[in-house]
Amino acid sequence: MSWFEFDWVDAFSDRAFGGNGCAVVHNGAGLSEDLCMAFVRETSLVECTFTGPSEVADIRVRYFLASREIPFAGHPTIATVAAMRSRGLTSGDTLTLETGAGIVSIRLDADEIEMTQIAPQFGDHVPADLVASVIGLPEEAIIAPPQFVSTGLPFCITVLRDHEALRAAKLDVASLGKISERAGFSGSDMAEPFLVALDGATDLGDTFSRLLMAPPSPPEDPFTGSATGAMAAYLWKHGLMDAETFIAEQGHDMGRPGQARVTRVGPSDAMTGIKVAGRGYVLMRGQVALSG
Repeated sequence: MSWFEFDWVDAFSDRAFGGNGCAVVHNGAGLSEDLCMAFVRETSLVECTFTGPSEVADIRVRYFLASREIPFAGHPTIATVAAMRSRGLTSGDTLTLETGAGIVSIRLDADEIEMTQIAPQFGDHVPADLVASVIGLPEEAIIAPPQFVSTGLPFCITVLRDHEALRAAKLDVASLGKISERAGFSGSDMAEPFLVALDGATDLGDTFSRLLMAPPSPPEDPFTGSATGAMAAYLWKHGLMDAETFIAEQGHDMGRPGQARVTRVGPSDAMTGIKVAGRGYVLMRGQVALSG
């Protein structure tokens, strides 16, 4: 049995209980997959990270859901860097992370943490009527063709007509497998539509989003940094966002408001990356006894 230091961080927030929580287990990258997944389930969080030494970057980061390891995730990246920074484990204003999706570059500016997600990959379109049936809305509530986009993790980006439709959406988990099958995924928790309305939750925001999730994850994600990058790439590619930088908001109706600044790298028809920036609030820290 070994004791590991951990930090519980609210990412994409500058205050307690905002944004999306993530537990960062320092020097835990060598733990087994089963133990890491069990830890996530114990926390009831959506994702947790486990760090360790890297030969190709400043630090290695492993990302886990309750159900499996994933190559990359946005809010856990912000949380991991915020945790390291709070412990004095970073120096200078840049940092590199070794992830399953490749090397992620980080820039530190005052309290803001900016990650550069990889160049977006645009996948299959999904019929609007299929997505509508999965989220319990009429097809006309979807105003652009849903499409899988990845900046490290794939999401079915779905643009809705307004906040009313966004708030009315309810996930039909039993039907979610139809999207998974179409995309060639083996599990349903890779196919949840990322829903976005083209108007912020506050006067500062430009978009407002939701991610409804399938078990064993919690029913809704407060803020989804990887999906925000994919969503931004979709909006730029399809001419739905003119500004090269905008403010994305999520989680406000859950009482966990989160906000990110998103910036395009390269022209809209040849993006080389997506920058997603936010803050992290270290809520608590301690030790956890884990073995294996």
